[in-house]
Amino acid sequence: MSLLPAEGYRLTNISPKAYEHPADRAATAALGSIPGLDTVVRKLIELGYERALRASYLGSAVRLSEDQLPDVWRQHNIAYATLDMPEVPPLYLTQFPSPNAMAIGAAKPIVVLQSELLELLDAHQQRAVLAHEAAHVLSDHQLYRTALFILLRLTQTARIPLPLAPVRAALLEWSRASELTSDRAAALVVRDPLVVCRTLLIITAGTAAADLDMDAFMRQGVEYAEPTTGLQKLTRLFLDLGVTHALPVKRIHELMAWVQTGAYDRIVDGEYPKRDDPVSARAEAGEAAGHYSERVKEAFRDAQETAKGAVNDAGGVLDKGGQQLADWLKRVSAGRDDDSR
Repeated sequence: MSLLPAEGYRLTNISPKAYEHPADRAATAALGSIPGLDTVVRKLIELGYERALRASYLGSAVRLSEDQLPDVWRQHNIAYATLDMPEVPPLYLTQFPSPNAMAIGAAKPIVVLQSELLELLDAHQQRAVLAHEAAHVLSDHQLYRTALFILLRLTQTARIPLPLAPVRAALLEWSRASELTSDRAAALVVRDPLVVCRTLLIITAGTAAADLDMDAFMRQGVEYAEPTTGLQKLTRLFLDLGVTHALPVKRIHELMAWVQTGAYDRIVDGEYPKRDDPVSARAEAGEAAGHYSERVKEAFRDAQETAKGAVNDAGGVLDKGGQQLADWLKRVSAGRDDDSR
């Protein structure tokens, strides 16, 4: 059984910068640099979609409280108290066969739990989920998350308008990065990263923890993260592009890698940035450029080497298509794709 924090455990005035994943910081800065994006996002919300979402859950879900599933409501409140957040948003429970939760609403956030979570998770794991959603609220992820939620709903009911397609792609990239930040916050709230890992394992498998081996799942995450061929890395890069959350094995691997740096222990011991500390916008923008530039260049660079290797392994017989691919990848990785001019 994990050692959960005492009721008085509080990360006073903690800034989300304390545990923010570099990919989240980079993606947020990159979104902020897209001309007109905030205008488009705010316009979507101004059209009344956010009010409609809140009204929908008010009418079709159960709002939890001291009188309605008080144990779950208590876990929700503890998460906000631990992150030193005075305002606790409404918590709704809705019937749905898949285990999930979300915080939506840019102006007035609400948190929605899907009922399957309560069937699968114990109290400690429920707190991890609720802390994860609280971290989204503290990081002010709600503006972009609400816009993405609206766009995904539009996609389900009709073809997304062409001008909004790039916005959707950018928001999906950011969404995946923001989940890594919230996983770290959840570990800090429950004061046990393995609780978060086990929660992700159970949600992924869709079955209770008794018959699931955490060590085996951790090894699976290491295997996924191990160096592989360049083309496989490129395939994984494109695999990520259409999902809102990073893959579970990657999330566990990323969380534990962060813990191993010692950052988790320092924060638990009270050493962390505060919300009123100055932030360098220039440094964050520079990190955004560096993060994505290196990520894409590495994928294409590895793919270039793989394509060259395939030609050489063929006994010196030049495969024209493979050589063309290698040449193109080389130009792209060097930023000189002449064919695109």
